[in-house]
Amino acid sequence: MPMKRPLSATRRAVLGTAAFAAAAPAAAQAASREAADPGDEAEAKRILERYHAFGDKASGGPGDDACGAWIEAELKALGYATGRQAFQAPAYEGEATLGAGDARATLIPQAIVVPTPADGVEGPLYLAGSGRNGPGIALLVLPYARWSTALGFVEARVKAAIAAGASAVVVVTTGPTGEALALNAPADRPLFDRPVAVLAPRDAEPFLKAAAAGARGLLRMPGRSFRRPAFNVTARLDRGAPSWLVLSTPRSGWFGCMGERGSGLAVWRLLVAWAARSKLPANLALVATSGHEYEYQGGELYIHDLAPKPGETALWVHIGANVAARDWHERGTMLSPLPGADSQRYLLVSPPHVEAARAAFSGLPGLEAVYAADPKLAAGELASILQAGYPRAMGIFGSHRYHHARNDDLRCVSPALVPPVAEALKATIAAAFKGV
Repeated sequence: MPMKRPLSATRRAVLGTAAFAAAAPAAAQAASREAADPGDEAEAKRILERYHAFGDKASGGPGDDACGAWIEAELKALGYATGRQAFQAPAYEGEATLGAGDARATLIPQAIVVPTPADGVEGPLYLAGSGRNGPGIALLVLPYARWSTALGFVEARVKAAIAAGASAVVVVTTGPTGEALALNAPADRPLFDRPVAVLAPRDAEPFLKAAAAGARGLLRMPGRSFRRPAFNVTARLDRGAPSWLVLSTPRSGWFGCMGERGSGLAVWRLLVAWAARSKLPANLALVATSGHEYEYQGGELYIHDLAPKPGETALWVHIGANVAARDWHERGTMLSPLPGADSQRYLLVSPPHVEAARAAFSGLPGLEAVYAADPKLAAGELASILQAGYPRAMGIFGSHRYHHARNDDLRCVSPALVPPVAEALKATIAAAFKGV
């Protein structure tokens, strides 16, 4: 499988690329919203609350499996023929804790987890890159960003600490919420050969002080690292048309994933219901993938094994992370929710559909800037889709403030933010098939 670039690096690349010309007047978007089904917001609320009720959505876990079964039933009720694409996903059962003197903190185990012995890894605490090396627990403090993956920047620095002799590494994911952020990893192998875990920035100070004083620490992460069954939910509606419309979204994630996954799943659910009712001259292929945390494991499998071939696909629409998550005011360490959408979401569109997308997404923060559908600029499964050679594709991805945090919950979403994105996607799709 090809490696994906970290989302933070992707964002820098996108922002460094010239945007298309200014969007069409906001009147087009206003007209689209007026045409929306008045029940769409209520339907979005239903979907968001149901998704939230499944709890954590780690690939192959109880929440992910229950969510997949629910989606399957919803699609059957809409008239789709459904199926499951099974695979084995990495998993870990157990906790991770760090102690030093009187200080204690719960950490996020870094997947694929290399557990510690039952009595943990004990040794001097020291700051990675400070000139101190050798056996002990290295604290790696990342620069400020909305972190999402261990590949690339994080990987290089953790491996450098291990090469310098660290017995274990604790990564501090400095970011806007002060929370520990789970980091995506490859599905086929442990990225590191020593125990690695993530510490919340808000919990880091006593351990940094302990490291400065030359104190010792104890990392305990003695759980079970294994693999378990997971599955993609697939569906089709074959109308005997000459080409396919593919609608995809991930459903799994490290924790509750409401802003990250829930908002996109709600948009996708509105979209697939509309597509089933529509008279689009295309067959419909759907997938809600698991394995997202493991560098898009389920998405890669679907693309290579079950998806319609590029030459048969008129358009692939991928609905990724932060599609309609809530924005926040920041005042120091205090965050206050806002009614509008987080603008750190990106819309990439293949050239034939750019003009329609500009008009449809006008007035939607972040999405009104339409970027070229380039695999070098894309993130998540959209990058995989473009790399696989699909000539006409579009997708949304991003990272809101609580992206990959344990408390990405219902506070991070609003049902009112979902229908405008769904309507803009409907308008772009309808324009793509006009006259076909």
